[in-house]
Amino acid sequence: MSNIFGYIVTGGMISGVVIALAFAINSGIQLPDVYFSYATDECVRVVNYAEGHNYTCDNLPTKFYHVWLQ
Repeated sequence: MSNIFGYIVTGGMISGVVIALAFAINSGIQLPDVYFSYATDECVRVVNYAEGHNYTCDNLPTKFYHVWLQ
């Protein structure tokens, strides 16, 4: 009886970790790239990957990938 309970708990924990990892990967893939000029330290352009994201240099997201340009 206790073996079955152990298997159920282990299976639930593994499922939880897999779901959390999938959510983290999905969130990371959707982050936009924001290109900054190395010389002026100003935003040059924003590349949006997720549908519905309309970020621009005037409307930067709270989280993004910071990319430097020359």
